[in-house]
Amino acid sequence: MGIYDRDYLQDEHRSAGQYVQFAKPALPPVVKWLLIINIGIYLVCALIPPLAGPVYDWASVHPANWSNIAQVWRLISYQFLHDLSGFFHIFFNMIVLYFFGPLLEYRWGSRRFLKFYLSAGAAGGVVYTLLVIFNILPALPMVGASGGLYGILGAVTILFPQLRVFLFGLIPMTMRTMAILVVIFSLLNFLGGTNAGGEAAHLTGMAVGVLYVLYQPLLAGMRMEKTKGRWSQKIEQERSFEIEVDRILEKIHQEGLASLTDREKNVLREATRREQEQLR
Repeated sequence: MGIYDRDYLQDEHRSAGQYVQFAKPALPPVVKWLLIINIGIYLVCALIPPLAGPVYDWASVHPANWSNIAQVWRLISYQFLHDLSGFFHIFFNMIVLYFFGPLLEYRWGSRRFLKFYLSAGAAGGVVYTLLVIFNILPALPMVGASGGLYGILGAVTILFPQLRVFLFGLIPMTMRTMAILVVIFSLLNFLGGTNAGGEAAHLTGMAVGVLYVLYQPLLAGMRMEKTKGRWSQKIEQERSFEIEVDRILEKIHQEGLASLTDREKNVLREATRREQEQLR
C-alpha cells in the first residue's frame, strides 16, 4: 500500500496515533519539478559565482526603490532562489516540499496545487514589500521558497490536523502541534528582528494556506451559485427564443413570409441553424 492510499489521508480516518510512513513516496509532477528547478538553480549559482550576482539582482524581492517594486515577476522568481552562504536554507525547504507537497498535489491536482503554492509565496513577497514601504522593515533582498512552503504547512494542518509527524525527524507530534510551534518560532524571530522579512513572508504564506482551505467550501458554494445562475439565465433565454420562433411562424401562417421584418428573418435563420446542428 502506498503512502497516499493509507487511511490517515482520508477525511473519515483522521485519528491521532497514526504515523506517516515517508519511505519512498511517489512524487507527483509539480513537486518533482519544483525540487529539480530549486536545486538546479542553487547548484548552478553556487558553482558559477559570476552568474549568481546578476541572477539574484534580477530575481530577488528587493523593494529598495519603486522600479524594483514594479517588477512584479520578482514575486514569483524569488521563490526559486536560496541563500548561497549555507546549505541548510535550501535543505530544509526542500525537505518540507518533498514530504508535504504531495499531500496537497494528489488531493487537489497539479494545476491547482501549483497556483496555490506560487500564490502563497507571492503573498509573502507582497507583505514584505508593504512592510518596507511603510518603513517597518529595511529594504533588503529576500529569496527563498519558504512563503509557499509555509502555505503548504498551513493547508496540511487544516486538512490533516491529527497527522502524526516527527519534528527534526526525532520528536513525534501532531501536525497541529508542529504548526503552532512553527508560528511561535516565526513570531519570536520577527519581533526580535532576526530575519524579520523572511519571517513575515513565512507567516503570510501560512495564513494564505489556512484561509485557502477554510474558505474553500464558501468559494465552492459561490461558484456553484454562479454556475446555477448562468444555467437559469440560459434556460430562460432559450425559452424566450422558442416563444419568439412560434410567434413568427404563426405570423407567416396568417400574413405570409413577406410580412416579416429583417429581425424576424434573422431569428428564423438562427432557429434553422440550431436545428441543423442537432441533426448532425
